[in-house]
Amino acid sequence: MLNVDEKIVGVLGATSMVGESLLPLLTQAGRQVRAYSRQVVNKSCENVVWRQLPPASSDSKPGLPISLLGGSKTVASAASGFSMDAPENIKYWLCVAPIWVLPEYLNFLEHHNARRIVVLSSTSRFTKTDSPDPEERIAAHRLADAEERIRVWAVSCGVEWVILRPTLIYGRGRDKNISEMARFICRFGFFPIFGPALGLRQPVHVADVAAACISALQTPGATNRDYNISGGETLTYKQMVCRTFAVLGRRPRLVKVPIGVFRFALACLRMLPRYQKWSVAMAERMNKDLVFNHEEATRDLGFKPRPLVLTAADVPSR
Repeated sequence: MLNVDEKIVGVLGATSMVGESLLPLLTQAGRQVRAYSRQVVNKSCENVVWRQLPPASSDSKPGLPISLLGGSKTVASAASGFSMDAPENIKYWLCVAPIWVLPEYLNFLEHHNARRIVVLSSTSRFTKTDSPDPEERIAAHRLADAEERIRVWAVSCGVEWVILRPTLIYGRGRDKNISEMARFICRFGFFPIFGPALGLRQPVHVADVAAACISALQTPGATNRDYNISGGETLTYKQMVCRTFAVLGRRPRLVKVPIGVFRFALACLRMLPRYQKWSVAMAERMNKDLVFNHEEATRDLGFKPRPLVLTAADVPSR
């Protein structure tokens, strides 16, 4: 039987795609949720208390524990921009916001007496390190840097940590992968590919990611570890696109585009806000294997991801 403190779980990034899947799983498990978001959320959910996360100030010192700031709650408050009045004791935390924002809130977590934290990162920290796109290389560096800063902070504060790195996440019609494919197909009636598009992928459903987060939170043997979590099926990029056509009720229409034409078309597409982050590097990766073993997560966390069987709930409503 969990005591009151053990029932409470703080969630950072509660309005995110993974956060939306997490909250009902936590309440079903008998947890009392403190759901944090940078936005004001007006929702009424049983056993979920919504709170607005205050922004970190520009002069914050992310990653420095209170003890290194002179041991003073007042000093920590000034350094981090947080109100330190009457903190609630929240020992367990799940961070499903972008991992690179978490170092800005480590003092906040320490002030709430965090003792264990599960953080969502991404396998992109490995797959984009040698990307020809400088923005992607920067993103990979930010992921790796945030992971290291969290580890250093956790060790210095005696906080147990687990880092989960999912592969390509899909589901709920909110992801930037299969859902974006579906939007493109619905808008233009085809999907462009570069070369044979035979690079291997392991899409992982958002619900499986959420379940892995909860398992990592409550598995004592999984402490101070990082895990790669991938989908239950390995398929080619081309097959993934074809399944997206299928769930939309459309016959696959894939158009092979030479890289030169792709560059020109991309320059035009990026004039539209939705496609501003598309890059040539994304096209080149269509023929690169992005495969990660999740045996350790299966062994320690009971992680059993589903194969890629798309439903209407996984893509945006039309």
